[in-house]
Amino acid sequence: MLNSAFLKTLFPNWNQRFATPIGYRIRADSQRFPAFGPGGEIARHAGWRLRHLFLAGLHPMGVVGVGRLWCCPGMPNTTDPSANPFDPATASYPRDMVGYGRNPPDPQWPGNAVLALQIVVNYEEGGENSVLHGDAGSETFLTEHIVSAQPGLRNPTAESLWEYGSRVGFWRLWRLLSGRGLPVTCFGVTMALGRNPEAVSAMREAGWEIATHGMRWNVAAPADEAGERAEIEATLALHEVLCGGPALGWYNRSSPTTYRLLSEHGGLLYFADNYADELPFWADVAGRPELFVPYTLEANDMRFTVPMNFGDGDQFFTYLRDTFDVLYQDGLEGRPRMMSVGLHGRLAGRPGRTTGLARFLDHVAAHDRVWTATRADIARHWRERFPPGRLKTHW
Repeated sequence: MLNSAFLKTLFPNWNQRFATPIGYRIRADSQRFPAFGPGGEIARHAGWRLRHLFLAGLHPMGVVGVGRLWCCPGMPNTTDPSANPFDPATASYPRDMVGYGRNPPDPQWPGNAVLALQIVVNYEEGGENSVLHGDAGSETFLTEHIVSAQPGLRNPTAESLWEYGSRVGFWRLWRLLSGRGLPVTCFGVTMALGRNPEAVSAMREAGWEIATHGMRWNVAAPADEAGERAEIEATLALHEVLCGGPALGWYNRSSPTTYRLLSEHGGLLYFADNYADELPFWADVAGRPELFVPYTLEANDMRFTVPMNFGDGDQFFTYLRDTFDVLYQDGLEGRPRMMSVGLHGRLAGRPGRTTGLARFLDHVAAHDRVWTATRADIARHWRERFPPGRLKTHW
């Protein structure tokens, strides 16, 4: 038998607290696996061979051995060698690795559309990390240039790169999108929206949906539940004051606790902090059905700031166009999908990149079976036609 002490010698990161409460363990069957028996190969070379064999099966929440399976979460406690312990029909695993599978449902998009296109403009500038906001330094993530945080000091380079987004880039995107009459969802950071009422007025004038992107951008929620609950309530209340109506969607770095607190608060049509599908889906959030409308981190201008990704507007256009073409063809073949595009004023709002976005929108306009919608539109459509059924994702 492999006990926690032995596992600790093989796996230095093994934490006994995961082993002792319910006795996670592996029992080798020396007849079926003679290498585990006295003098067997693994007994002689346990230093790395056992590490190699168990690496894929060792998880901080339990242990899976090459012999029998014992007390491991997410699978039945069985010694039947012919059983599949990971079968989603019988295992209590909270993640849904199957989704809609081979034959996804027909979403019945309006106008006989074969693709729902959803454009997001992220408005974050003025809510990022800054010593002016009580943070340790200026923002470095998704910042145009290579900047180094200077603890306790303002960084003029970082600040001005972000200011470009609210002062210039946002308006370039707004003119391009509103000029074409396209429905848009804004993921708005509450603090940032409050610093630029003129931008909020322009969004409302164009009929954009303004979903919430949290009170701050890239700043962790309070560690204690009461603090996070208070921040959520303050975020949603101020959002309604600034935007003239309640937020219908939530997109921010979320944890299972965040989901639960949002569900308990109520009033949201959808959660967007998910990337698991090309169609909306229902999930169980602490016993309540909640709708997730997945977003994108790849058809997203954020990749201009990630090494070895988009280098110019042509690459951005090519990726968006190719994504659109594949999804449009899927729809023509009877599998209609949803495509999201993520934009930022400080990124796609730069003139050399806006040209790529404009070319993509021209490409979309040449196709007649596209429903361009806000995320709230898509959420309402899904709720009307696809009520919650058996929930396979659990938070």
